[in-house]
Amino acid sequence: MKNLDLTEETLNNEIAQARAAADMADASEPRAQAAHYDLNLNRIVIELRSGATFLFPPELVQGLGGASPDKLNNVEVTPSGEGLHWEQLDVDMSIPALMVGIFGTKAWMAELGSRGGSVSSTAKARAARENGKRGGRPRKTLHSSEN
Repeated sequence: MKNLDLTEETLNNEIAQARAAADMADASEPRAQAAHYDLNLNRIVIELRSGATFLFPPELVQGLGGASPDKLNNVEVTPSGEGLHWEQLDVDMSIPALMVGIFGTKAWMAELGSRGGSVSSTAKARAARENGKRGGRPRKTLHSSEN
């Protein structure tokens, strides 16, 4: 077993480094001041400290899909403003991760991506029919630019 000599000076240096890293993250990453579920929009609404607002549909987030409006609205902002927590649903999400489109684990994101690609709509069906009448999907053409 390794003997750790943790002196007061070493500990104070590590605490100072951790505080500096936290200050840098607070200054450069989005932080929430409030969050709630908007039933009319079917969106989780995050009010950021910067004054901006970020919204997302709960179905995108692992663990929130199918939850009742009351449970969705029972969201807490972490004391640092870095995350959201739904106690009743046992879901925790990072604000920076949500804002870059990370809504769950790698497996969840892969499933979400495969569902997104297979979503059908009236517009997609109409476009497919029109393309079929013309012999199928148009071929992609490569464009070269001359300098």
